[in-house]
Amino acid sequence: MQTPSEHAYPTHWEADVVLRDGGTAQIRPITPDDAQRLVSFYEQVSDESKYYRFFAPYPRLSDRDVHRFTHHDYVDRVGLAATVGGEFIATVRYDRIGPRGLPSSGPADEAEVAFLVQDAHQGRGVASALLEHLAAVARERSIRRFAAEVLPANTKMIKVFTDAGYTQKRSFEDGVVRLELDLEPTDRSLAVQRAREQRAEARSVHRLIAPGSVAVIGTGREPGGMGRAVLRNLLAGGFTGRVYAVNHAFPEGPSRLQPEGVPAHRSLRGIDEQVDLAIVAVPAEQVPSVVAECGEHGVQGLVVLAAGYAESGADGRDRQRELVRQARSYGMRIIGPNAFGLINTAPGVRLNASLSPELPSAGRLGLFSQSGAIGIALLSGLHRRAAGLVGISTFVSAGNRADVSGNDFLQYWHDDPDTDVVLMYLESIGNPRKFTRLARRTAARKPVVVVKGARHGGAAPTGHAVPTTRIPDATVSDLLRQAGVIRVDTVTELADAGLLLASQPLPAGPRVAILGNSESLALLTYDACLTDGLRPQPPYDLTTAAEPADFRAALLDALADEECDAVVVTAIPWVGDALAADLAAALREAVATAAAAKPVTVVHLEIPGLAEALAAEERPPVATSAAVATDGSAGRPPAVRIPAYPAAERAVRALAEAARYARWRRQTAAEPGRVPEYEDIDEAGAAADIDVLLAAHGATPAPLTGPRAVTLSAADTQRLLARYGIAVLPALPAPDPESAVRAAHRLGFPVALKPTAPHLRHRADLGGVRLDLGGEAELLRAYGELTELLGKPEETRFVVQSMAPRGVDTVVRAAIDPAAGAVLSFGLAGAPSLLLGDTAHRLVPVTDRDAAEQIRSIRTAPLLFGWRGTTPVDTRALEELLQRVSRLVDDHPEVVGADLEPVIVAPHGVHVLGATIRLAPPPARTDLGPRSLPVV
Repeated sequence: MQTPSEHAYPTHWEADVVLRDGGTAQIRPITPDDAQRLVSFYEQVSDESKYYRFFAPYPRLSDRDVHRFTHHDYVDRVGLAATVGGEFIATVRYDRIGPRGLPSSGPADEAEVAFLVQDAHQGRGVASALLEHLAAVARERSIRRFAAEVLPANTKMIKVFTDAGYTQKRSFEDGVVRLELDLEPTDRSLAVQRAREQRAEARSVHRLIAPGSVAVIGTGREPGGMGRAVLRNLLAGGFTGRVYAVNHAFPEGPSRLQPEGVPAHRSLRGIDEQVDLAIVAVPAEQVPSVVAECGEHGVQGLVVLAAGYAESGADGRDRQRELVRQARSYGMRIIGPNAFGLINTAPGVRLNASLSPELPSAGRLGLFSQSGAIGIALLSGLHRRAAGLVGISTFVSAGNRADVSGNDFLQYWHDDPDTDVVLMYLESIGNPRKFTRLARRTAARKPVVVVKGARHGGAAPTGHAVPTTRIPDATVSDLLRQAGVIRVDTVTELADAGLLLASQPLPAGPRVAILGNSESLALLTYDACLTDGLRPQPPYDLTTAAEPADFRAALLDALADEECDAVVVTAIPWVGDALAADLAAALREAVATAAAAKPVTVVHLEIPGLAEALAAEERPPVATSAAVATDGSAGRPPAVRIPAYPAAERAVRALAEAARYARWRRQTAAEPGRVPEYEDIDEAGAAADIDVLLAAHGATPAPLTGPRAVTLSAADTQRLLARYGIAVLPALPAPDPESAVRAAHRLGFPVALKPTAPHLRHRADLGGVRLDLGGEAELLRAYGELTELLGKPEETRFVVQSMAPRGVDTVVRAAIDPAAGAVLSFGLAGAPSLLLGDTAHRLVPVTDRDAAEQIRSIRTAPLLFGWRGTTPVDTRALEELLQRVSRLVDDHPEVVGADLEPVIVAPHGVHVLGATIRLAPPPARTDLGPRSLPVV
């Protein structure tokens, strides 16, 4: 018998999805109230599609059909619909069947599935999205297989099933193709799902930034105001498409807005042509009617400039949620609200749909900002510093980013041939797990540089309705670096790194040559290199008498040096008649004629015009004769641009970030490592233990809202860890001296005596642990001393434990963050991790390369490798332990916490002295479920 809750309308099955063409649709369960929608939908389906669905002519649905297709128990019979504008565009259903193919109920685990897609929406990927969601529903209802019978001529539907990536069987009988799909997700099904997600979300962004026509809704009748400003910026930037001004206060009939000369309309209904993008510049209270008008007119995307949404309080949050729901119901995506706008400098588009008064120069930087003010500052700063050096490909200031987010633009920039470097200012990361996945994939192709605001505030800005995350900023930084993201601290560093990465090749290593006409500035640069982990060569001082030709010769020598990976040129004003342009020409010529491509940066103090000359577009003149080039330029080298910085620290930091990224890309991205398989792991046995333990504590499997985590006993913890080949050193309770002696004899001397009360654990500063107790007398004396020092045995909870070999005390932890997922942490026990925060973090699952890098990334790592003549410890065994813990929490999401402390890493082997495991029903894994847009 099904419980009442299983028959209730399953709200959590509702989802918004991005389709193949970039539009959106809503997927939801079908209800009895949908009868008329179903009839209307069916009337718009072609006879051919009806024939493919029912294997016979079926011109209309009977009342019985309508009742059957709209009444479901949401357990054995389920129907889902994809809707746009509130109307059905596709349906899918399953019916649970038994071994003979007849209707059945649990425990039967197979269901028959059938689709119907409106002809006008075929080819948009609707059926594929519905299949993903229906499969997730089926798994939730303990259905493990789908069966479908398809006519051979229905090749589109056969392709939907065969391309899904699930394990499948195919047979042909009685003129019908029978397909069986195993619904357990596979690596291929997950890869297919993510590839479709990437293409769809990238396409949805492309529709926004490359429109064929733009309407500015809310264009003022008089100069001034946001709408009129955006209209002026669109025209001034040279937008290549059609532009319309819309304002309900305009006069009736066709007219043109002067002096701009663009068509002016009272509403979109007066525009006979397609409008791709609408800039909504009306007050918040007028936005809903504008959105409805845009949806009815077929607009593809909106940029909402108005404020007064989630940043203004609870009422604004509700208004923002309704805005997103309304737009998505029409298949539209939104940038904003409270947005600054977007820019695309591509020659075929030239879109400046923003409040920026001028279109930036075209270039290779993609820029995303969650703040309008920071976006303005970045645009103006890059224009001032980088005119001629680098330019912008695309820019978006997403405001409250209620819909389109940085994740969407990462999907777009991943394949964008016009973007070489991605710069992002983020104040919140709504889906950290997805962000790190996308960032890692993009960073394997092009640099991704991130500065995060609101790092220590403990909450996202008020306008950002995103899930909260408990992980500290240091952990976020580690996870970003694991994904290959260049994490910087300030907007200035963001621009500094972007200028270097967009204009220079990546360094092959950390070796840096320093040359210039100031010994002092060169020494500052040398110190900065050491501070940032680079390996500088001794500076080459050209003296203050150096001429541009001397700089050129020295730079050529440095670039030819096989022991050099990058060059920093330092310059101060010199004695003589040479101009800044002469020095720039000499440096650019040296770079252009060098045999090896290496990054070059310039640090200069008070040399007006040098940065501009180094970024100039013209080719540098040659100082010596050369052979005539094939293009007739008389041997003139190609145009070369060199970034200049006003401080050594800024140039070196940008170069160091480039070197670290280049190393990650050569090593980790190229060979990411593998998650090892261990033959002694008993995954099935661990799963059975977990089910029993959760049931014993009153927890039910996978509820929508589960109980708080339960902490396992020491015995249960040791048993579960043993399933994964992790042994905990035996410890026996010692509630009195006699028990301590018996425990010691059972374990064998020498032993350790220590308290396990929560307020005393891991408190080495109290001197509460006695080691190497070789006999009864020593043990009893230690028992008395600790009782006098720490309190009564019932307060201290003494245990006697076998002695472990000497080594380095470490701590290994795994915890589940609701947004980021499982995070594995490692550090040295005691002060290094607790006081100094010297802990490294990685997302689970951890590869062998991740584990090796993790233990080497902490500042106190030298203690593991023989610091000051000490014996190196067994780091290979430590890496294996990290990977086994990672496997445990990855295989069993019910393990929501694992603490192993202390873990003694000896010269041979590791020894776990204490462990705690916490279990809870598994949280939802949105990254493994069907693709959908974030819930608003």
